[in-house]
Amino acid sequence: MQRWRGLDEIPADWGRCVVTIGVFDGVHRGHQQLITRAVKSAKERGIASVLMTFDPHPMEVVRPGSHPAQLTTLARRAELAEELGVDVFCVMPFTPEFMKLSPERYAREILVERLHVAEVVVGENFTFGKKAAGTVEMLRTIGERFGFAVDGQTLLAEHAVTFSSTYIRSCVDAGDMAAATDALGRPHRVEGVVVHGDGRGRGLGFPTANIAPPMYAAIPADGVYAAWFTALDSGSPVDGLETGLRYRAAVSVGTNPTFSGRNRTVEAFVLDEEADLYGQHVAVDFVERLRGMEKFDSVEALVSAMHRDADRARDLLAGDA
Repeated sequence: MQRWRGLDEIPADWGRCVVTIGVFDGVHRGHQQLITRAVKSAKERGIASVLMTFDPHPMEVVRPGSHPAQLTTLARRAELAEELGVDVFCVMPFTPEFMKLSPERYAREILVERLHVAEVVVGENFTFGKKAAGTVEMLRTIGERFGFAVDGQTLLAEHAVTFSSTYIRSCVDAGDMAAATDALGRPHRVEGVVVHGDGRGRGLGFPTANIAPPMYAAIPADGVYAAWFTALDSGSPVDGLETGLRYRAAVSVGTNPTFSGRNRTVEAFVLDEEADLYGQHVAVDFVERLRGMEKFDSVEALVSAMHRDADRARDLLAGDA
């Protein structure tokens, strides 16, 4: 899969394509439906499929300081798009100038003159151009003039719930990982670099990886979770774990109230394994919330609870190992 940063990377001999457009944060099941439809159409036409997304999130430019919690990094979105068969992952810098493009200029200059689209696949609620004035119907009218088709797909919904990034963020924020998993089609992932913490876990017999996630990452509600832990390829070998394989883990999210902590952290205890993870890029896939964050009366009570958490996580994840 090719990866473009903006349209200046389009090859000189670029032909026509089928494009699907959106932020695609989460690449959830609704997004997957759009992307799969675009890939299928492109293959039928014998041309390339392009996924066009944006960076930074449009809301951060439209209303600075309103960036929503991020379900997936750009790199993760690209990985998931490649798994779905996309030929080109195009990241458009969302600038104030880009934001001011009228719907007509957006379609003509980007879709027609640069991407040479044969078809655009979007959700039925898709908007584009200055002040989001462009609609699917407007895009169809422009397409008739410039010779491209528009496929406005009905949004995916189940049990009276329409799958959207906003809905999934609310599930994650509430710690409802089962609902988030159902909408995403996979567990919610938080990535980050393992940094030095206070070292307290090792002294308690539970050495944890203190994970520093990227800015805006969607972190689940405070509590303890059963999760899958993966050491990602960060260019250096991991002592004790095999890169790319997933391992069972119990993960604590919160401020460690038993020790009067103030900083909210994500700490993963990899079950039945020992590894030196400092500086490593890792991922945690949250499966189920085991309990809320609690303040215990003693360190002994906390350690007993941690043993129970580890046992429950081990049992819960055993069937999927």
